[in-house]
Amino acid sequence: MEMIYGVKDRPKIPRLLLFSLQQLLAILAATIAVPMIIGNGMQPAAALFGAGVGTIVYLLFTRFKSPVFLGSSFAFLGSMGAAFAGGVTMSLGYLGLVIGAVFAGLVYVVIAVVVKFAGTKWIDKIMPAVVIGPTVAIIGLSLAGNAIGDLLSGSAMHKIIDGSVIEVVEGVEKIVPNVVSVAYAHQLIALLCGLVTLGVTIVCSVYGKKMLKMIPFIIGILSGYAVAAIFTGFSYIKGAEALRVIDFTAFEALKTAEAWYPDFAFLTAFNAHGGGYGSTNIGAYIGTIAVAYIPVAFVVFAEHLADHKNISSIIEHDLLEDPGLHRTLLGDGVGSIAGAFFGGCPNTTYGESVGCVAISRNASVCTILVTACMAILSAFLAPFTLFLASIPKCVMGGVCIALYGFIAVSGLKMIQKVDLNENRNLFTVSVILIAGVGGMALSFGKVTITEVACALILGILTNLLVNIKGKKVEQSEAVETAAEDNAQTAENVNADEHTEPDKEAAATEETE
Repeated sequence: MEMIYGVKDRPKIPRLLLFSLQQLLAILAATIAVPMIIGNGMQPAAALFGAGVGTIVYLLFTRFKSPVFLGSSFAFLGSMGAAFAGGVTMSLGYLGLVIGAVFAGLVYVVIAVVVKFAGTKWIDKIMPAVVIGPTVAIIGLSLAGNAIGDLLSGSAMHKIIDGSVIEVVEGVEKIVPNVVSVAYAHQLIALLCGLVTLGVTIVCSVYGKKMLKMIPFIIGILSGYAVAAIFTGFSYIKGAEALRVIDFTAFEALKTAEAWYPDFAFLTAFNAHGGGYGSTNIGAYIGTIAVAYIPVAFVVFAEHLADHKNISSIIEHDLLEDPGLHRTLLGDGVGSIAGAFFGGCPNTTYGESVGCVAISRNASVCTILVTACMAILSAFLAPFTLFLASIPKCVMGGVCIALYGFIAVSGLKMIQKVDLNENRNLFTVSVILIAGVGGMALSFGKVTITEVACALILGILTNLLVNIKGKKVEQSEAVETAAEDNAQTAENVNADEHTEPDKEAAATEETE
């Protein structure tokens, strides 16, 4: 795919700001979702700040050669939950989050050192295109459920139902019919807003000229938001509550001072009360944190590798060679620690960012840098942060259909040159796709191995299994082919030898 802006290109400032805003919108939903899921007072604004800092650290380690944004990692949700086990006052709480991120970051550092001295050829042997291609596809396909779920949801749905979906009649719970009809109507409105977003994004990307072609997400999101705002405006008419897609009450937070500055994780972590230093068995607790974070870091390493293989194929430059896998790992690991220090959430490379590069064909690292700065500054701009938070799920779902789809398709492109007529390749690809799409995930206490990691591990094992005698088989086939060629050559020579006398005799007869 030919890039309009290469890695080293610097768009003009007006375009640069638009491209950066587009990247920010692409990674926004997932980045702020993690602290909202964890709760315990974690702030989306702090997570956004941490993502910006982590990305800048990553860019520094990669010498500004890799156009990837780091955001809050969903893989560590279980680990972060373990940090808050027993409540903030009964554990190390936020300090546990920082300690866990340090453990995870050190895993990356250790792997980076191994890669520095051992090179990456062993990785190419263990994870060739036949393994990494379908794994990248699974990253996109595994997120498909999230995109469709968001497409059918509106930000204000819980406000509409107001806890009255079920009523108790003579001791029996029954669903209230009118509330259910409101929910169905609301779902249709949300679907319409999401499809408008997706449609506008597609039209801008395919038929747009110049700038429209490069910022389809911004135009799509603003269009979807405008339609949702119109429906929400009519929802205040009595009986039309189902039309309320946007929750504008979120802007009431502007009246509070807390909305104007993020509550950084390290501030709470080193506060005696918030940090929970009253824990009686800190050693055991830190051991629990280590067990919860370290295995997951190895899992996220697989996703790190897949994302960088993917972006390398998109920009047609092998990032594992330049700037080098050891540098991307160091940037990701140290950036993850920095992100958790401010926002509490360990960071990871974002497929949404990769998808945005693919669709807009803008691989400028300068864009990623400005996006990181925007994320940091927006943490202190309450109106902007609240506006981003007010974007309905259905609107982001419409955009994510395209984003996640591009991730899946880019993975499938990696196996275009793989011979699927070979059973060895066919089995490897099949196992990865079915394990990933089927949602094969394993949990061991607080440690969860995601479907992407499970699919990758199973694919590696399958590839090793079908290639145990691969070289011997290829050698024997080569010997047999050579023998057949030699035999055919000998037959041709003999045929020629027998043909020559016949030709001479025929020539003599004709002369006579």
